[in-house]
Amino acid sequence: MVGADLDAVCAIEQAVFAIPWSRRSFENEVRGDPAGLSWVVVEEGRVVGYLVSWHVADELHIGNVAVEPGRHGKGIATALLETALAAASARGIEFAVLEVRVSNARAIRLYERFGFEGVAIRKGYYADNGENALVMLKFVPEHGPGGAAAGGPEGA
Repeated sequence: MVGADLDAVCAIEQAVFAIPWSRRSFENEVRGDPAGLSWVVVEEGRVVGYLVSWHVADELHIGNVAVEPGRHGKGIATALLETALAAASARGIEFAVLEVRVSNARAIRLYERFGFEGVAIRKGYYADNGENALVMLKFVPEHGPGGAAAGGPEGA
């Protein structure tokens, strides 16, 4: 993700989330902080999805994954997660963690396909409606020859 992606990223954010991040939050992500790991998927010259994460100690914390409305089920989130987890493996990160609304069955199924498991509930986590968040965790396999793919989605 780079500064030129932010108009599209913010438009997707506004369309997808009840409590969208501010543009300033995304601007902070593209300023070159070595802890920040963020990607976009570009199709036909247009950003159609993004993932924001941070490398903190031995953890990859996935903060946000979003796909343009109408583009779900096309492998965009899958490509983003594959890229993030490959980057985590290459950095020697031991585990990845994220929070997801307990009502977001589609996202939970996606994360489970990647080996994430529910490990805790954050009660009242979401300010818009007090919904609980499911905390999900995945141990990241060590990167090596024949290990996690180093490639990523187009435009990553």
